[in-house]
Amino acid sequence: MIMADVLKFVFLILGVVLVYISYWLAATALFPALVERASQQYQAHPVKITLMGLLVLLPLAGLGALIGQAAHPAAKALSVVLYGVPALLGLLGSAGLSQRIGAGLPSAIDELHPWRRGLRGGVVLSLTFLLPFIGWFVVMPWAIVSGLGAVVVAIRMKKQSQTESIPALDTAKEPA
Repeated sequence: MIMADVLKFVFLILGVVLVYISYWLAATALFPALVERASQQYQAHPVKITLMGLLVLLPLAGLGALIGQAAHPAAKALSVVLYGVPALLGLLGSAGLSQRIGAGLPSAIDELHPWRRGLRGGVVLSLTFLLPFIGWFVVMPWAIVSGLGAVVVAIRMKKQSQTESIPALDTAKEPA
């Protein structure tokens, strides 16, 4: 193996790690309330959100595989969407996991720069993905699947809190 081959793998792995971290930071910047609710779910119910993620992912993956077998290009594009949307939502939800890890590694500058918590947690989480086999086939898929479950539960939490805060209209008429 020559040096170019070694550098190819080093920079490929470094690029993947940076992509994960950038998605988590972007999710935290764009959807801070959703990421915070997902982080709370990781603290309170990690098994529940993992099972919820599997419950959502498995039918979509099965449908994507079924549709992907069709010869029509539109069917193949739909199959890519059925795989891609849950993956993106999983990354969005796993930003809550990176926030949770970062909160466990407190720093004095967190008050001034709250995004650094996500950066610290993201670096630690993405480095756990590098461990051969366990990181590749256990930790990384778990983070994405549980992230999907965390975002689904976080969205449901928001909808429930919105419906509870809206007072019900009394449509019953009083007799005159």
